[in-house]
Amino acid sequence: MDILNYQVYAAVASAEDVSVDPKVVTQESIDQLKHVQTASLAVPQYWAQAKGKNVIIIQMEAFQNFLINMKLDGQEVTPNLNKLVSDSFYFPHFFQQVGQGNTSDSEFIVNTSFYVPKYDAATMVYANKQLPSMPKTFAANGYQTATFHTNDVLFWNRNNLYKALGWQKYYDDDFFGESDIVAFGSSDEVLYDKTTAELLKMQQSGKPFYTQLISMSGHHPFNLPKRKYNIKLPERFENTLVGNYIRAENYADKALGQFIEKLKQNGVWDNSVIVIYGDHLGLPKYTLSSKDKDLMKEIYGREYDVQDMLNIPLIISVPGSSAKVFPQVGGQSDLFPTISNLVGISLKDHIHFGQDLLNATSNFLPERYYLPSGSLITDSGIFVPGVGYEDGLSYKLTGGRAEETTATKEQFDNALRLLEMSDSYVQSLPDR
Repeated sequence: MDILNYQVYAAVASAEDVSVDPKVVTQESIDQLKHVQTASLAVPQYWAQAKGKNVIIIQMEAFQNFLINMKLDGQEVTPNLNKLVSDSFYFPHFFQQVGQGNTSDSEFIVNTSFYVPKYDAATMVYANKQLPSMPKTFAANGYQTATFHTNDVLFWNRNNLYKALGWQKYYDDDFFGESDIVAFGSSDEVLYDKTTAELLKMQQSGKPFYTQLISMSGHHPFNLPKRKYNIKLPERFENTLVGNYIRAENYADKALGQFIEKLKQNGVWDNSVIVIYGDHLGLPKYTLSSKDKDLMKEIYGREYDVQDMLNIPLIISVPGSSAKVFPQVGGQSDLFPTISNLVGISLKDHIHFGQDLLNATSNFLPERYYLPSGSLITDSGIFVPGVGYEDGLSYKLTGGRAEETTATKEQFDNALRLLEMSDSYVQSLPDR
């Protein structure tokens, strides 16, 4: 489509009535459709284990899970994150749920536990709404809140999204300046360096804080300036998208490691829950060159496929907790309830489409945009419909096509219903 036709199409499509009455959207109806199963305990596991602690969310640009513990001809690609994984909660089967808005959609999903809209970015469709959110919920429980991003707040309409989410304060390029530019703003090193001082000030105020940092130096097309090169790529990876991607994410890991050390030195680290995840994929399976596909096959030892493309890491560092790997499936919509459990904030009266991953025994994640609507990720794999359910394809979480379907017809129908329920509920919220 040319841009004018697309804008008309998007405006009309976004205005379509949805088929679900928002009055029927209750937490009970959501949990029934997902067949939510939680541990049968009077008090959930890890409940309030980090009560009163700060929460720092770090959203890593285009960061995929295969980078964790990966070595390239003997070189660790992400040594700092590898070390953190060995001391933290790690969720290897965690997946993106973003739509057209990519990074900004991830900010929306994580902070609301709603799904992205059918058409256009959430920042364009929902920024005029009074969104129930993590910043508002945490503020109501005595937290300071702020978000940090080195780009202009007007980019992707974040100025309005941040108002809708209720962030008390945001920091953008007016604060970070335009020094050491990488991609669309100041480098991750500048982001972390200047943010460190602000977090210390917030901690010294005596009130806990909830903050979100948006890393950006690993942004497509991964043209990292030579002054930032940190890893020596094997010759076969030079001048390839995969090689450039690995080099950019290696730099992002280095900058993150510097941030971690500064937080440990100033006392913020020991008083904080640190949550790190990727915002969305960096290497789309469908547009890779044959050379890049061969490199990904070398990395995985098999064909790079749908389940790999959508797989992002989730790492949660909790003061006083030892390392643990959680094998269950999770997605970005699950972060709000998971973090709330850790700090002891109840979501009893808050509609959320995700679930607490620390207590979940089963899960499934509806997908749209990067896969056809009705695609879903279950405990056993990824299901992608064709014209409908009957001609859909299934993929194993461990790689390759699955001979048996990874989703039932009921789950497929429920996934579509959940997406419609989220659309209807958010559209029914009062305007700001």
